[in-house]
Amino acid sequence: MGHMNTDQASEPAAPERNAHSWLRPVLQPLKPLFREVLAISLFVNIMALAAPVFVLQVYDRVVFHAGLSTLEGLVIGMVLVLIFDFILRQTRSKAMQSVSLRIDVQVGRKLFDKVMALPLRTLEARPASYWQMLFRDLDTVRNTLAGSTAILVSDLPFVVLFLGLVFIIAQPIAWVLLLALVLFLILAVLSGRSVAAAAGRERKTQQGRDALLAETIMARTTIKALALEDHLRPLWEDRQAATIERSMERGTQADRFVNLGQMMTVGTTVAMTAVGAIAIINQDMTMGGLIAANMLSGRLLGPLNQLVGGWRTFAGFRQSIARLDGLFALGEDRTESKIALARPEGRLRAESLTFRYRTDAAPVIDGISLDILPGGVTAIMGANGSGKSTLLKLLLGLYRPSEGRVLIDGADVAQFTRRELATWMGYVPQESVLFDGTIRDNLAQGMPGATDDDVLRAATLAGVHSFVVDLPDGYATPVGEAGAIMSGGMRQRIAIARALIGDPPVLLMDEPSGSLDRHAEQQLRDTLAALAKDRTIVIVSHSPVLLQGCRTILVLDRGRIAVGGPAADVLRHMAQQAAKAKAATPAAPAREEA
Repeated sequence: MGHMNTDQASEPAAPERNAHSWLRPVLQPLKPLFREVLAISLFVNIMALAAPVFVLQVYDRVVFHAGLSTLEGLVIGMVLVLIFDFILRQTRSKAMQSVSLRIDVQVGRKLFDKVMALPLRTLEARPASYWQMLFRDLDTVRNTLAGSTAILVSDLPFVVLFLGLVFIIAQPIAWVLLLALVLFLILAVLSGRSVAAAAGRERKTQQGRDALLAETIMARTTIKALALEDHLRPLWEDRQAATIERSMERGTQADRFVNLGQMMTVGTTVAMTAVGAIAIINQDMTMGGLIAANMLSGRLLGPLNQLVGGWRTFAGFRQSIARLDGLFALGEDRTESKIALARPEGRLRAESLTFRYRTDAAPVIDGISLDILPGGVTAIMGANGSGKSTLLKLLLGLYRPSEGRVLIDGADVAQFTRRELATWMGYVPQESVLFDGTIRDNLAQGMPGATDDDVLRAATLAGVHSFVVDLPDGYATPVGEAGAIMSGGMRQRIAIARALIGDPPVLLMDEPSGSLDRHAEQQLRDTLAALAKDRTIVIVSHSPVLLQGCRTILVLDRGRIAVGGPAADVLRHMAQQAAKAKAATPAAPAREEA
């Protein structure tokens, strides 16, 4: 085994780091739709002026002069305005639905692709509930940009229009509205700061609760078997209670500002009516002007009240955007190669391979160098925590080494995409997870467009075909959620067949016989021996049955190769070490007869 000093594997291309860079390409084509919505909002708000003007004319002209013909014309005009207003609002709703659909499809695809492109270590650094909540952030972004909040934002600029009209028809009370406008804006800012902080605390407690719930669901079999519900219930109740407490805290603060807004609305109406009454007595304005101004104040104060009450949505939107910005700024696995290479022969080489889970932690893999050639099975052994599974993931390219590099046929694996490596390296994890669907669906997942011949060949190589054809539905048999209705041995065999579907030159397997009986182990040993004739096969295993069929055995100890070489020599060495250890152990004292 040669030991070479090598340069650090090349970094993948850096992603875009500009804030909102993931959102701009989605919103850019939507600008015409947003302009259309704004134009429609302009006409809708102009139409809203018709009702106060109608009331003003009725009180100041029709009633005073008994002008029934004028009233008839005004009513006909208002009917036409209402019909036109309905058409405009429907058109605006359809435009917002189109915006919502495009954001959902395009940002949803970007988010899914981004999560799938993240390195495995990045995905492992956060609980599953965290990644699920990012998709809830997508819902928040969509609902804010294409929901009632967006309509509110489009209506807010026209508050100035209504205020200007009040100055024209009822100037004495317009100053009351102007003061109310300033007070509402101050209240909205205070509401935003308070509710945003409370919503952030609520989300943190929700993440803790959802993480516990996800773990509970994943471990449901263990929980039922060991009756762990009494242990989990206090944990759940504590986290649920914390979530409820934070939710109530956020709700209390939001309700306080909403109620203040309602009080200010009523107070503004009272102040306007009082000031208007004095102005009418002093003949500075008419009764119709006061009533029309009160109607206009509703159109003016309504959006401001919604702004106070809906500030939680704006706060949630900003927080969601910030989290998604952070996600899209994360580094990715390589997604494209500069040149396409032919199928490799399968020679694996590790040079000075070192790996740490944290920069300040001790190495889990410490300076390993090895060379694995096709034509045999290589087994990796070692005590728990010795780095076996980690080494397998490094060879597979799932983890990037802290130092050193991994090569396949002399080429650094860091230069290849995850899709290319998955095509060349089949992988069977220690815990085989299937996806809800049929057996055929699960076998063909690793090779889009796989034919029936491809599926049958992989199933036959893995020794699973004879079991599948014996089932009533054959390859159309559903496996259930995560393969729950399949036995552990059946899941393991299907996982092995799935790893072989693309005929990869390298096959890496982590404890492949963990769920198999002795007869199945013997069949797997024979299968691996046949596959290894023209493939590189590396397994992590302590099974005596599988070890008998290996060409080479490597024994890890604290991240280093303690023993390595031909299988027979290593097994003999280990047997001698075990015998010496047993001989050195003092015999237990004989038990005295009573």
